Amino acid sequence: MRVLLVNMPWSPIDLPSLALGILKRSVDERVPGASAEVLHANLEFTDWITERTEFTSDDYEYYALSSYFMGCGDWVFSSALYDDPAWRDEEFAAAMKGKLRKSRLRMSQELHRQVPEFVEMIAQRIVEYAPDVVGFTSTFQQNTAALAAAKHVKRLAPHIVTVMGGANCDGEQGEAVHRNFPFVDHVIRGEGESAFPQLLTAIAEGAGDEVLSKVPGLCHRDPEGRSVVNAMATSPLPPATILAPDYSGYFERLATSVARNWVEPKLVVEGARGCWWGEKHHCTFCGLNGSFMQFRSKSPDTFFEEIMELARRHRVLDMYLVDNILDMGYLTTVLPRIMESGYDLRMHIEIKANMRRSQLRTLAEAGLIYVQPGIESLNNRVLDLMDKGVSGCQNVRMLRDGAETGLSVAWNYLHGFPGETAEDYDPVIAQIPALEHLNPPVDLSARIAIERFSPYFNRPELGFDGLRPEEHYRFTYDLPESELYDLAYVFEAPQRGITEPTVTALNDALDAWKKHHADARLTHTDLGDRIVLVSRRRTFAWRAMEVTDPFELAVFRLLDQPHAVTALTRKAAARAKGAERTEHEVQQLLDSWLALGLVFTDGGQYVHIAPSAVNEDLLRLDFMRHAQAALDADEQPARPEPVSV
Repeated sequence: MRVLLVNMPWSPIDLPSLALGILKRSVDERVPGASAEVLHANLEFTDWITERTEFTSDDYEYYALSSYFMGCGDWVFSSALYDDPAWRDEEFAAAMKGKLRKSRLRMSQELHRQVPEFVEMIAQRIVEYAPDVVGFTSTFQQNTAALAAAKHVKRLAPHIVTVMGGANCDGEQGEAVHRNFPFVDHVIRGEGESAFPQLLTAIAEGAGDEVLSKVPGLCHRDPEGRSVVNAMATSPLPPATILAPDYSGYFERLATSVARNWVEPKLVVEGARGCWWGEKHHCTFCGLNGSFMQFRSKSPDTFFEEIMELARRHRVLDMYLVDNILDMGYLTTVLPRIMESGYDLRMHIEIKANMRRSQLRTLAEAGLIYVQPGIESLNNRVLDLMDKGVSGCQNVRMLRDGAETGLSVAWNYLHGFPGETAEDYDPVIAQIPALEHLNPPVDLSARIAIERFSPYFNRPELGFDGLRPEEHYRFTYDLPESELYDLAYVFEAPQRGITEPTVTALNDALDAWKKHHADARLTHTDLGDRIVLVSRRRTFAWRAMEVTDPFELAVFRLLDQPHAVTALTRKAAARAKGAERTEHEVQQLLDSWLALGLVFTDGGQYVHIAPSAVNEDLLRLDFMRHAQAALDADEQPARPEPVSV
């Protein structure tokens, strides 16, 4: 049996498809007499479209990622799905007025007119490969491209069995795909590395409905062509059954593509699925993990060997870990082995924002230098509304400790939560200028989207009812709204939370943060008998100061972690015996430090915001002392390593 797995636009071009890499291995190893190949149609499209337009890497990233909540990428390929180069062009233009700049609107419409030709070409390529089964993965904005290709393949070669799977086919979404698009023979809902080999085995053996009905999550058709939906698996796959991906062909194809000049390729690795935090506290806005939240992770030995084997085989050190949250056990099992491996890996991982500095240092030393801690807000009340399990001060501490340990912290600011008020945001907005030396959010604050599988979607009593599929589904698909409701992942709802004046004030502050971050600086150096602070931030006039009072030294050191005033007063008195202060005096000290931009406060807690650093002036003084001693001994002084402040 010949199986062709297809990765259509708008899958990222700097990453091989993890899903198809796993499926390829599952076919090759688990289906007797079958072999699978992957067609990197996203790279094929990159080469095809750059010959015809002024298409750039920024354009591809926009349609693959940035425009997801507006649906631009899916709309582009709807023309191929409905065999109409002008498919709902006017509706798209009207909906995007004021949302897209004119050049982006023109590019979208130009792509929309041209992609039917590409889909016809790629369908012909698929048919020429002569597969028995062609499988399309669909995640994010791949849905219309995958559907269009499946339609054209079926038109050219009705005997080829078409299958779809991926995140866009989970739960009700997969049912809607199968029900509304008869050219898709089968849809696999949920984890495919078990169900897909079962389906292929049944096809190879010519099995009928009785066998197909036993494949968990499968959508198939009865002899009359009606959609039949099997119940999904009741539990997720155990981690020992999750295969490592086979990325054969991706790097070779990228090397011949124009995209090789656009991106540095990365490996995609997977240590765990699900979310251990979400099992107990599902963040109210989060729709990730779909049908299975249960956290499970590969054994440390298995995961380490997978990482090493992929690095050795493909000679690529940049890796993207798709885990929704880090298995904390890996800190003492997998990561130390990576440090000792001799591989200078550069890895991206999602973590929880309450990790301590020592843990962050372990991440940095192991090469996990790009972290996404899911910060989302700097205010306690709003974080409680999200059920995040962290405080505003803990999130700021994460930003501070990330800067200190050399981690690049990626995060988003979200608003629009039922129950939030301007009073939750005003104190944070006032303190943002003090934070400009720390990593700003990736973009300006965004109003939350209501995602399928999230508590906000499943529980209207939390504040959102009367949900409708987002507008872009309505001008992308030719389906009634009842069908769109099952097909959609993102929904529109009445706005909740803060109003535009507060949103504007917040985004103005965040915009200034992003603009001035590169020039801002705040560090501290603890010399035992004093703490030296150096600042260069546009809204603070002071440039250097020292803390020498024993009680104040104790307070500053305690503020390495968030503290309330009462606890801070008690602990500082125990550390600085004979230098006790009253709570009122400690509050006055904190107020003065707040005015100097040394601390952040939220929810009655305080934390200092100055990453530790070696003071360059002291370093130079130390070098001069060593230099003089060396000269006295008629030796050449050794220059110390450069250290950033």
